[in-house]
Amino acid sequence: MATGIKDTARAVEAAALMGLLPARPRVLALGEPTHGEDALLGLRNDLFGQLVEQEGYRTIAIESDCLRGLAVDAYVTSGTGTLDEVMECGFSHEWGAYPGNRELVRWIRAYNDGRPAADRLRFAGIDAPLEITGAASPRQALTALHGCLAARVDAHLLPCTAETLDRLLGPDERWTDPAAMTDPARSVGRSAEAAELRLLADDLVSLLDEQTPHLLAHLPRDGWERARLHGRTATGLLRYHHWMADSSPARMNRLLSVRDAMMADNLLALAARGPVLVHAHNSHLQRERSSMRMWQGPVEWWSAGALVSTRLGEEYAFLATALGTLPHRGVDAPPPDTLEGLLYALPQDRCLVDPRRLAGALGDPRPAPRVSPWFGYAPLDPDHLEAVDGLVFVKDAG
Repeated sequence: MATGIKDTARAVEAAALMGLLPARPRVLALGEPTHGEDALLGLRNDLFGQLVEQEGYRTIAIESDCLRGLAVDAYVTSGTGTLDEVMECGFSHEWGAYPGNRELVRWIRAYNDGRPAADRLRFAGIDAPLEITGAASPRQALTALHGCLAARVDAHLLPCTAETLDRLLGPDERWTDPAAMTDPARSVGRSAEAAELRLLADDLVSLLDEQTPHLLAHLPRDGWERARLHGRTATGLLRYHHWMADSSPARMNRLLSVRDAMMADNLLALAARGPVLVHAHNSHLQRERSSMRMWQGPVEWWSAGALVSTRLGEEYAFLATALGTLPHRGVDAPPPDTLEGLLYALPQDRCLVDPRRLAGALGDPRPAPRVSPWFGYAPLDPDHLEAVDGLVFVKDAG
């Protein structure tokens, strides 16, 4: 078996990756089994550089706040702000503190310097404005969408005034109360004001769509795309808050589903602009149904990758990443009879494996899934290999 697996491994390079795929995908999804590891971020950066030079990729997207990401994109494309400022304010989940993300932003800005606009690289966040403890107020997205429309269409077409939005939104603290994550009664997501805001947001998005020819005649295409992003985010956040106020057993399943549906919509919008490399957790990019255990029990949902894959078909490709060790997290060398253990015996520090050939080398039954001693690392399920287009293995991430 070891010889058969060795024959499937090659260098993690763009050319080798494209050799595994039927064609260049519009969305190339690079998953990771844990967050924030320098080895994984460095591999991502190296691969993106090769995809830019060899395959014409011009956008990278990561699992970070889509609205905050606009500041990073403005910096890398036009030099707006400073590197320190965008690393502090342009990322959610504290991703801006990681050296690998800083190096990515620095490199994109240097690459773009002096290039024509059509050839510049772009940056995007695909996640909704959410944190583990709760969700943002819909104020930023709603008011930005309303402001864009109010400046360019007849006032009588608008479903409401800015003052009405402000009154219905109320203080942002009502929306961002962290206690609402575990206590639905603390959420304002099913209040009368929230219900009215959902209708108004829907009308504003509809008006944006209806007025597209007029708006594109008076607005740069990037401005129109930004307005659509604000519309998706506003309606998605209001939907998320609605389910935060739910007390049924479906609550967490719906919250996770709504989040990944928002990621999928953002990815599809980016893909309409051109090929994109997206980097996020394996569970957000895989084709198989995702699952995790939370305080109230197990939850399942369809990931952004599963949703995008059904829309794009072969234009979506998923690279899963598996790890050998994370010594600083107590994750030591994997048992030799697990998938990670078999890959750990390979001589390379990191390699790209053809999952179809690997599945054949493993035979049946498949090895049992590895058990992680640390909650922040999710081993790869060997039964998912048929739904993976490429497997990246990193021997030691510490």
